[in-house]
Amino acid sequence: MNIALLGYGRMGKEIEKIASQRGHSIIHKISKDIESYDFSNVDVAIDFSIPTAAFQNISHCIKQQIPVISGTTGWLDRYDEIVSLCQNEKGAFIYASNFSLGVNIFFEMNAYLAKMMSQLEDYKVGVEEIHHTKKLDAPSGTAITLAEGIIEHTKYTDWKLEKAETETDIPIVAKRIPEVPGTHEITYTSSIDTIAIEHKAHNRQGFALGAVVAAEWIQNKEGVFTMKDVLNI
Repeated sequence: MNIALLGYGRMGKEIEKIASQRGHSIIHKISKDIESYDFSNVDVAIDFSIPTAAFQNISHCIKQQIPVISGTTGWLDRYDEIVSLCQNEKGAFIYASNFSLGVNIFFEMNAYLAKMMSQLEDYKVGVEEIHHTKKLDAPSGTAITLAEGIIEHTKYTDWKLEKAETETDIPIVAKRIPEVPGTHEITYTSSIDTIAIEHKAHNRQGFALGAVVAAEWIQNKEGVFTMKDVLNI
């Protein structure tokens, strides 16, 4: 595949390594001015840019009939616009808050545990995420996805950063520590005990590999997909 990287930060560089190892070519490394690049030989675009650039990057590629894989968080207030654009243009698009295989398994574990805990009123849920100090948004997109998975199966109706405002809010504590790729923990705490599940990334390779696998999978497809489609889970 010929890949355009939208954003060439830490993740972009890691994706470049994995893509090259799997026999693909990076033909564009785009940090700004996306409209000035020639996309005629691009097979797929992988977007790990910044929140303020993501919507323009994704829109431009879809209009150029280029499938897009996006792992940029912090722009999802416009997600529905991208879905509509993709449908109108008969394009192909995957967004994931986290492309790691391990994290996507963790999402399923989180949902299953939420179902089990839904009838146990004595337990209060909490989410904590830790990332490197250069991460621009808080909470992480992965933490929000985890909270949404809990909301789907329990009495909780919303999440709040740092502190719950009502009994139906899930508090998400976001910490920023140098050189931490990403840690997410779900806890259910009562006066008697605490139940916890945790995912801890050791490096960025898992995220990069998942994004490249998604880019391979989306070839010759049309529609809006998720990592559940890619991994058949």
